[in-house]
Amino acid sequence: MKESRQTKQKNILEKKLKEQTKLFNAEELHNEVKKEDKNIGIATVYRFLKENLKKHSIHSYDCNRKKIYSLKTNNHCHFKCEKCGKTEHFDIKEVNFLKEKLKGDICNFQIDVNGICEECKLKNQRFPTL
Repeated sequence: MKESRQTKQKNILEKKLKEQTKLFNAEELHNEVKKEDKNIGIATVYRFLKENLKKHSIHSYDCNRKKIYSLKTNNHCHFKCEKCGKTEHFDIKEVNFLKEKLKGDICNFQIDVNGICEECKLKNQRFPTL
């Protein structure tokens, strides 16, 4: 793998990346780095994130058809309502049910669950279809 050179822009990106404490997307990181150097383009941010994914220094997840990133190997879980489209994030702390099915070590996971949210379920009970 070709060694990439250290530039002023890369230094700013690395500094801002280390400051991330929660999940973030490329646009959010881009907005942060533009505060220090307005000439850093979004393509540079995407290349930087791609490079860090290859080095396994960050992790990515899919969220509402967008890629989001994290410095930690967080688990990422969604519940999406099939009626109203609302998406909710939830945590799963224990993965013994997965460990029983898979050989090897689980580093992180993403789970997408679809269903009917409580609000839509209650609306449907009040006004049943004929």
